[in-house]
Amino acid sequence: MAVSVDAFFTRLNPVMRAILQSPLHPLLSRWLLLLTFTGRQSGRRFTIPVGYQLEGDGVLTVTASEAPKKQWWKNHRERAPVEILLRGEKRTGTARLLDPGSEEFRDCAEQTLRRVPAMARVWDIDFDRERGLTDVQAATLAEGIAAVRVQLDPALG
Repeated sequence: MAVSVDAFFTRLNPVMRAILQSPLHPLLSRWLLLLTFTGRQSGRRFTIPVGYQLEGDGVLTVTASEAPKKQWWKNHRERAPVEILLRGEKRTGTARLLDPGSEEFRDCAEQTLRRVPAMARVWDIDFDRERGLTDVQAATLAEGIAAVRVQLDPALG
């Protein structure tokens, strides 16, 4: 039985979390950060490793592949405070889910594919950098992934 990429990494979450919190974080922190948020229904705090893309101006985007199989991103349908551990630095910010039908979502997905071409395999699309994201591909991604944008608070110090 084949194990999906996300299922594989989910099993490694405790190990990745430990590395990201340790002095060894540079091994992973170029691609992963720790996202801490409060469950909107349970009120429990969760900390999970997630991939991210820095957008500039204190903005980063986190995408959830195989989103229908995951729950964490649903906590950000409304703007919500988050804490992150980014490259060994604790930061706070506000997260919000991008509307999958929006141009902002499409731009986010396309920029992710341009920065990390391997995501096309993970997302199971045939992305052509010259042509860009087609309408069909954008619709497929809108059903399969979730994108959460985080506006970081200014760093202290």
